[in-house]
Amino acid sequence: MRKESTVRKWAPNAIVLLISLFLVACSSDKAGTTKASAGSYNGPVYTVKRGDTLYRISRMTGSSVGELARLNGISAPYTLEVGQKIRIKSSSGSSSSKKTVVAKTSKPSSTSTSSVAKVAPPPVGSKCWRWPTSGKVTVPFSNSDGGNKGIDIAGKRGQPIYASAAGTVVYVGNQLRGYGNLVMIKHNEEYITAYAHNETTLVNTSQKVTAGQKIATMGSSGSDSVNLHFQIRYRATAIDPQRYLLPPGSKPSC
Repeated sequence: MRKESTVRKWAPNAIVLLISLFLVACSSDKAGTTKASAGSYNGPVYTVKRGDTLYRISRMTGSSVGELARLNGISAPYTLEVGQKIRIKSSSGSSSSKKTVVAKTSKPSSTSTSSVAKVAPPPVGSKCWRWPTSGKVTVPFSNSDGGNKGIDIAGKRGQPIYASAAGTVVYVGNQLRGYGNLVMIKHNEEYITAYAHNETTLVNTSQKVTAGQKIATMGSSGSDSVNLHFQIRYRATAIDPQRYLLPPGSKPSC
């Protein structure tokens, strides 16, 4: 998957959380694992392990992302390094009690292995998704470690990009290296879609959009070829868009 790195400036806390969810879901545990890696912390200090994110640590320790970020002077998108010491407010207020935490997960699914939690994929047809543009899928979805967490659709520069479903734009920008000009739309509490490498963007943050509304034009920003990188996230976990998009050429009724 394209490498994601530090966002130097970020906007409201709600959007920060949405983007951190988007980022954390890109980190995968090994398929078939029934529980995530265990981490331990001594009193108020947690040592970052491989695959950890601030969101994951917040879930394991019962702290909020915002609290951890403030305590440790970490700015969005909360990039961590292996071995980094993270200050934790222990519930007892003591700095000497040792705790071991295990991230809770559900049974593994064949579609998604996420460091947030393994979630069962939604049923096909449970939501109507339009194709965001026309063209050949040149890079399919892959759930393997480091695989493509969306699909890449080839096309022509300036080709229209459409909202796959109705929702609210939660991010417009180019701070995520490797994604170029990026648009993210929140459809409800479970779904977010992402549209990357745009030539131009035609919507603004907090704007409501309808299904099929033109939101951008295709380009090669952050890429070496003209294409759209499209993702669907279900409960922060990447799912294969081709399983859920309407059949190519079909007339959408939504």
